[in-house]
Amino acid sequence: MAGMTDLPGDPAELPDSSALEAASPELARALDALGGQLVWRIGKDEASDDVVVRLGFASATPRFAHLPRLRSAGDAELQAALAENRVVIEWVD
Repeated sequence: MAGMTDLPGDPAELPDSSALEAASPELARALDALGGQLVWRIGKDEASDDVVVRLGFASATPRFAHLPRLRSAGDAELQAALAENRVVIEWVD
């Protein structure tokens, strides 16, 4: 894991889908290509009860198995964690 950060700022201030629509077609294609190479897992951390988003390239998929397990989290739990700034992003190398 290269880095771990809390979700920055207020989630209400994050860009919406209209921001992507306004992006250049080249940027949109690049983001689509990047998205096709990423894998992620979302769940609740057993120790802290935070919602954890693990993100990495598809080549890092085997390393996900060596990380502590995440408990499943429903939509309401995810929304509450976002509202309470209890979301942790983990990059998996």
